Amino acid sequence: MTTRQSGRDLDTSKAHSARMYDYFLGGKDHFEVDKEAAMVAAKAHPGLPVTARENRAFMHRATRVLAQEHGIRQWLDIGTGIPTEPNLHQVAQSLVPEARVVYADNDPLVLKYAERLMRSTTQGRTAYIEATVTDPDSLLDAVQDAEVLDFDKPIALSLNALMHFVTDPHDPYAIVRRLLEPLPPGSALAMNHCTPDFDPETWNGVAEAYTNSGTPVQFRSHSDVRRFFDGLDLIDPGIICCHRWRRDNPEDGTEIADAEISLLAGVGIKN
Repeated sequence: MTTRQSGRDLDTSKAHSARMYDYFLGGKDHFEVDKEAAMVAAKAHPGLPVTARENRAFMHRATRVLAQEHGIRQWLDIGTGIPTEPNLHQVAQSLVPEARVVYADNDPLVLKYAERLMRSTTQGRTAYIEATVTDPDSLLDAVQDAEVLDFDKPIALSLNALMHFVTDPHDPYAIVRRLLEPLPPGSALAMNHCTPDFDPETWNGVAEAYTNSGTPVQFRSHSDVRRFFDGLDLIDPGIICCHRWRRDNPEDGTEIADAEISLLAGVGIKN
């Protein structure tokens, strides 16, 4: 396990999305300011903890599908959040012990747990870098510096529950294109993204709660989420609510309404 850190101090004066997410998952690695902001958001939509759990379940399934059906052996996971077991590398390395994973996040708290919870198999490798997705050039430079991923071989770019925190002024589509640019054919984009499509009023309330806590968000429609996959070959079943994407048992999760999750998911392969 290798790490690269920026030396930034931990800012506990305002909520952070990764720590709010930890609260929704029932974790203990958050502060009172994160809990308070998460509770305000959950008041707008009480189903947010379910959305958080289904987000992780999608990540597990997408990782397995890419490893088993598409031969992926390398992952770049951006917006990692505070590690929760099983993490992406554990899922991948349980299937392919030689898998290599680089995690990236912009919260220094994540670094605190990285070395303890991101242990690799002896055959594979993991690394953690502190970087922000809104500066993709610097992020890619840091990934290259880590010397874990081989950019001559396919890499899966994992962007789960991340891009709705990148508002239009930051040009999120250009960011994703830039991140995909150096990845060779056979690479993949696996992502999910909150949408207001199923319940606009509720998700407008969630957006307001996050923005008022100092974390601007922009939830996007199905067609807007589809734009992130322009130029890629979407694998079945395309872009659908994440709790319905390639479930091991198709009957599982059928009792959950799409409006409760409101998290669109898809996986695309680069030609």
